[in-house]
Formats: sequence, C-alpha cells, structure tokens
Amino acid sequence: MVGRFPLLERAYLSSPVVDMNGYPYFVNPISDGVPCVESALLEEVVAGLESLCEGDYDLILAPEAMGIHLAAGLSLRTGKPFSVIRKRRYGLPLEIEVSYRTGYSSSKMYINGVGKGDKVIIVDDVVSTGGTLLALSDALRSAGAEVVMAAVVYDKPADLGELSEKTGLKVRALLKVGIKDGKPALV
Repeated sequence: MVGRFPLLERAYLSSPVVDMNGYPYFVNPISDGVPCVESALLEEVVAGLESLCEGDYDLILAPEAMGIHLAAGLSLRTGKPFSVIRKRRYGLPLEIEVSYRTGYSSSKMYINGVGKGDKVIIVDDVVSTGGTLLALSDALRSAGAEVVMAAVVYDKPADLGELSEKTGLKVRALLKVGIKDGKPALV
C-alpha cells in the first residue's frame, strides 16, 4: 500500500519491533534516528507536518529528543522559531515542570521561553497513549499559553478524536500505525 507518504510508510513498515517492559516499541529513523534519517524522508515528513499545521501560532514546541529534527525542519519551512521541551531542569525563571507518562515510562520535562499569551503548536514523532500531549497542553495552558494544535508523525493507536477532546486541542497525524503479530502495520 502506497499513500501520500511513501518513504515514511516504507520506513515504518521496515521497522524492527522490540519489547520495552511488555510494550511493543518500533525502532525507526523518524522516532529513534536508527537507522539514520535520510534527507528525502525528513523532507517528506516535514512537508507533511507543515500541511497539518493550522491556525495562527508564534512558536513551535518539540519534546526532546525526537521532536527536535521535526521542529527544526518545520521552522526552516515556516520561518517560525522553535523551542525544545527538555528532559533536563535548568532552574530558569518561569520554567514549567511537566510530569508525564508514556506507554512504557514516566518522567519529567521542562519548558522554558513560553509565557502568557504565546500561541504555540506541539510537534512530535509519535502519539500512543496521549499522556505526553495531555501533560504538555495542561501545563502550557496553566502558564497562560494558547496551545493551537499538535501535529505528530505516527498515531499508534490513539483515538485522535478522543485525545483531541481530552487535550482540548486538535491533534493530527501523518500515519495511523500499529503492531500486528509483532510487526509494524498501517492501520
């Protein structure tokens, strides 16, 4: 099956799947940087993300690590600045601490340089349970920022309508993916 994103589909379908404490985790150039991210694949993905991004926004936010290359590419295409949501605390004034949980771990992230009235979008590689997006959108709103939307590469296998309701923002993805019989599959 070849759709709008042939390089992305091929990259996903050829991904090995590893067990992360009972959670099936696919290893992929876009979501892990393994194997290397080919420039044509990155260009296809960034163009796709740009097509998903709607509304007026001032800043692109990306969780480290695998949202960084996506936000950088999108920033180059749109002329909008980007900021990295870090896993390290810097202790800067107005730093926002975010506790989050994914399908296989829980941790904290830190947002700097976002304040009251900023209009932001969140760009990331994968949405699975939606835990990261929910935590980020809640924390940003509490800080007075307006979260316009979230754009992700892979939807695995979140119900984006339900997630949009929970987060209060439009969540859009390039590919809906899953794991069937231990192998990557397009859904």
